Amino acid sequence: MNRKQFIILLVLVVVLGGAGLKYYRDNASSWSSGGTGIGQKLLGNLDVNSVAQISVKQGTNELLLAKKNDLWRVTQRGDYPANFSEIKTLLVKLGDLKIVQTETVGPSQLPRLELATGGQGTNPPTVVELRGTNGAAIKTLLLGKKHLRKGQGASPMGEPDDGGWPDGRWVMAGGAADRVAVVSDPLENVAPKPEDWLNKDFFKIEKARAIAVTFQNVTNSWKLVREKEGADLKFAESKPGEELDSAKAAGVANPFSAPSFADVAVGVKPEQVGLDKPNVVEVATLDGFSYTIKVGAKTNENYFVTMTVAANFPKERTPGKDEKPEDKTKLDKDFADQQKKLAEKLASEKAFEPWTFLVPGWQVDPIVKERAQLLVEKKDEPAPAEKPADEKKDGN
Repeated sequence: MNRKQFIILLVLVVVLGGAGLKYYRDNASSWSSGGTGIGQKLLGNLDVNSVAQISVKQGTNELLLAKKNDLWRVTQRGDYPANFSEIKTLLVKLGDLKIVQTETVGPSQLPRLELATGGQGTNPPTVVELRGTNGAAIKTLLLGKKHLRKGQGASPMGEPDDGGWPDGRWVMAGGAADRVAVVSDPLENVAPKPEDWLNKDFFKIEKARAIAVTFQNVTNSWKLVREKEGADLKFAESKPGEELDSAKAAGVANPFSAPSFADVAVGVKPEQVGLDKPNVVEVATLDGFSYTIKVGAKTNENYFVTMTVAANFPKERTPGKDEKPEDKTKLDKDFADQQKKLAEKLASEKAFEPWTFLVPGWQVDPIVKERAQLLVEKKDEPAPAEKPADEKKDGN
């Protein structure tokens, strides 16, 4: 090969290499308006701070999370506060989603990937729409079938013949009707379930001093009191022949000390959920709080519950008998700090008063026990033995 032939061959290699690189880039380039490709971000440069609404729809089910006065709320739950931590995690995750696979598909393949819209297919996609403050869509994302980890003999579409587990999800974005992609996150928590996006912070009763439960049948009602923290509970008013079972009393000694709720009930009337004739739990604490919890009907293992709270805190600290002057400043500061915490707790818990909650039965059942269930069980006394027949005959 002479010098001229070598130069010609070298030029051909460069030209062919450039053409090949262009072909690769064209095929790995955008299937959405954002110009994304394999390894690139699905939603392009998403500014998560510009998102003020998140809509999630699947079929007739819908979830709308909306920011109002700088606080995220769940629209389908009467604007109850949403879990900001979960929303932040979702937005960061969506902003970082990267494409790991792309496919060109025809309309007939979309139902199989659960990405068909317009009523096609039995499993519609989950449509996620990120909106700005004016309600206009910033990004729209269709979530389809979960991509399963391939087993031996699996198809190219990620459908193993021997089962598998989710390692990603088929998606569409940017309005491209013939290009689908796979992302490496199944996004399993992205679903139109309003109850999953509620802020689950709740009230918490601490240092119970007096506990009373009033039933509709007043004979079942009771009240227990203790003199100080850690002391045994006793009946406020005992009835003749009653003996409180200390083990059973221990089971009601700390009511709603760490409660949670499953959901918020919206648009229900008291008479519809048994709150017009509730069982009432009243708890007074050593810190000066007074709670009133109304327990209504039970449905699907949850009770309808409302609560109110009030408090009466001491205005000033009572000095100790042998308190030294040099300790006063510190003790006064500790008292002021504690009173501030209690005031903040009161303000936080009063925010729950307007709402009706669905509280799991396992949290409510231990406290709404009838009076007889707290008593020492009486042992049946054996019947007196009958006298033998000869004793009856001889001596009556």
